[in-house]
Amino acid sequence: MSASIISTTKKNDSACLGDLEKTVILNTLMSVPFSERDQKWRDDFLYCLPEANLKLGNPEVVIASDGFPYIQLETVNPNENFHAYIINKQLPTLLSQGFGLVINPQHNRLDWMLSYGDLVNYELNDSFYTDDSIFSNNKESIAIGKDEKILTGQPADSILPKYLRTQLKEYLIHMGVKTPKIMLIARNYEDENLVSQDLVFNITPVQFRSEKAYHEIMSAIAWFLPKHYSFMGVDEMAIANGFQAL
Repeated sequence: MSASIISTTKKNDSACLGDLEKTVILNTLMSVPFSERDQKWRDDFLYCLPEANLKLGNPEVVIASDGFPYIQLETVNPNENFHAYIINKQLPTLLSQGFGLVINPQHNRLDWMLSYGDLVNYELNDSFYTDDSIFSNNKESIAIGKDEKILTGQPADSILPKYLRTQLKEYLIHMGVKTPKIMLIARNYEDENLVSQDLVFNITPVQFRSEKAYHEIMSAIAWFLPKHYSFMGVDEMAIANGFQAL
């Protein structure tokens, strides 16, 4: 269904449109040079993006340099006829099919890229990014100490919803992990000021042909997860009664 960025006269057309005010604001933000895009620009952009009117690019889907599929979206011009694409209305499809999004890839420099995990976070928390959380702050080389006290359990749907479990499971099986398993651990749980949590997968370097292959898979897992999540791989025999199948 075609629509105008400025106005629509048919009642059934308006039902298919996003927020016109946010669409206009988003287009104005696109005219700001990259060198002048500060924190306020970022906040305004991310606030308007999910409900603004966009259009599909050509081709609609690309495999980016990171190896993952992205739907290409473009902002629309004043008085342009277009098929409206509104991100928050398309979330169920995006999450079930495992896509990320790129905004204005037709330019010399694309305006924004959202991973699958960013879209998961929007569905869970109404924001593409979460700054403060109970997940560990240190995302590099996290590991469980030899004598460290931890609590183990399974992540709730509010952390790892079914569609995310499905995407992770399918990817890991495809990469050779026969029975992907997961658990959630709590650390420093006796001190509410220090407590943190991490996701743990039954993945170790010895399962793969090289250390590089292992790190590539761990990087791919990060693409599927919200950016504030912390996670690690551990031999499933090292922790009793913690892992369960994805």
